[in-house]
Amino acid sequence: MSWTLTVSDLNEYVRRSLAGDPMLKDLRLRGEISNFKRHVSGHLYFSLKDEQARIQCVMFRQDAMRLSFSPADGMRVELRGSVSLYTAAGSYQFYASSMSPDGLGALYQRFEELKRRLMAEGLFDAGRKRPLPLLPRQIGIVTARTGAVIHDIARVAGRRNPGIQLVLRPAQVQGAGAAEDIAQGIRDLSALPEIDVLIIGRGGGSLEDLWAFNEETVVRAVVACPVPVISAVGHETDVTLSDFAADVRAATPSAAAELAVQERSQLLDQLLALQARGLKAASDALNRRGAALAQLETRLARLHPVTHLRELRSRDMLLAAALDNAGKAKLREASAILSQRLARLEALGPQAVLRRGYVIARDSRGNPVTRAASLPDRLELLFQDGRAQVNTLSVEGGDPFGGS
Repeated sequence: MSWTLTVSDLNEYVRRSLAGDPMLKDLRLRGEISNFKRHVSGHLYFSLKDEQARIQCVMFRQDAMRLSFSPADGMRVELRGSVSLYTAAGSYQFYASSMSPDGLGALYQRFEELKRRLMAEGLFDAGRKRPLPLLPRQIGIVTARTGAVIHDIARVAGRRNPGIQLVLRPAQVQGAGAAEDIAQGIRDLSALPEIDVLIIGRGGGSLEDLWAFNEETVVRAVVACPVPVISAVGHETDVTLSDFAADVRAATPSAAAELAVQERSQLLDQLLALQARGLKAASDALNRRGAALAQLETRLARLHPVTHLRELRSRDMLLAAALDNAGKAKLREASAILSQRLARLEALGPQAVLRRGYVIARDSRGNPVTRAASLPDRLELLFQDGRAQVNTLSVEGGDPFGGS
């Protein structure tokens, strides 16, 4: 007798069957981690595999918080937990309650050995990293022709700067021959004269999926590339040797596009700001030069022969005026002294004597007669208003005013 069940009924029946089987409870499971993902919720999702098979595994946040190490692809671990069915998807899963390291997986061990060897050669040194160009003429991209990577880069680049030119060199990014194709793609694009920066990458995946970007041939091609290289392999938690070798590592292809392509509006704002600063600097410089030129013109004008002659002429005029004033003052002073002396002389002169009622007696030679004893017989008497000729009748000596 057959039954018709819904999918939900069937999945629930299988889940209960698995949950009721004591063999599937408190299991210890050993294998190598692959496709490891840490969800934003804190839950861990990964596969555990051996040489022949794999199983999907889940570790919920409350159990993951107790881990003392960080799980990664390629690590060998031992899990403890139980098997059940996720009914919504019909997926058979192992639900891990604890995890402990169980040595390194072969692929992860190979990764670490190659990393140490290339690091010892200095291929990952920070000193050899080059800055990205501000305005690349063309951006080369080495990735698969189809898939989200090229579309994400083109979308972000077009939004940030519609005029940017992208050059795709399609490459195999997984499987046999992928590493050689990626390395050749790097060489092909870097040989183009207009390419100023390269982006290499692919979407996320397990350590095996991303292994081409861990191959030595790709790492050396990245190091030898004459233009800066951005590595955008996998998701933010995925790490490859190409990331260490590249000049810049981007968490995602979209982030790589943001690093390689400057936003046009921001560049214009920066250009306008630089232009304003340049104009202000030029204006300030012109003002300083103008002030210095004005000072030089003033000094030159002061040192000009014509100016010097004018100053000398002005000084001569001032000196001449001062000399003229000094001469006039001396003349006035001399004139005043002369007038005083003339007045004194006149006061002492014969005219003044005559005006006071005195008479001047002169001999025939015109000499004044001052003594009675020398009085000639005939003399001339000078009066204030005339003269008279007189004869001497008698001479009497003594005090003319009757004194003894």
